[in-house]
Amino acid sequence: MGESEETNFGDFIEDKGAENPCDMTAVVLLKEKIKDVLETLTDRERQVLEQRFGLVDGYSRTLEEVGRQFRVTRERIRQIEAKALRKMRHPTRIRQLEGFLEAPEV
Repeated sequence: MGESEETNFGDFIEDKGAENPCDMTAVVLLKEKIKDVLETLTDRERQVLEQRFGLVDGYSRTLEEVGRQFRVTRERIRQIEAKALRKMRHPTRIRQLEGFLEAPEV
């Protein structure tokens, strides 16, 4: 911070409001991995999970709302969702997300 340098003291103070670049990168990578795993499901299963968990637009929809969109009962949507989530828990799919999953506390 000598006189000839163009660095200000404020350049060294952390901006608490700024996003951490590591966190931002991790979120982008996680979204890409989730998308890859979702693509291993049937189109209907993928769409149901995307709607239920708001993976496309951030808005989580109810079983009723998704059922109306697919013209089936909310019970049928619940069944499709349960089957898709079971598939997502399969070891081959879980392995793709391993680095992002939190380890259980002992």
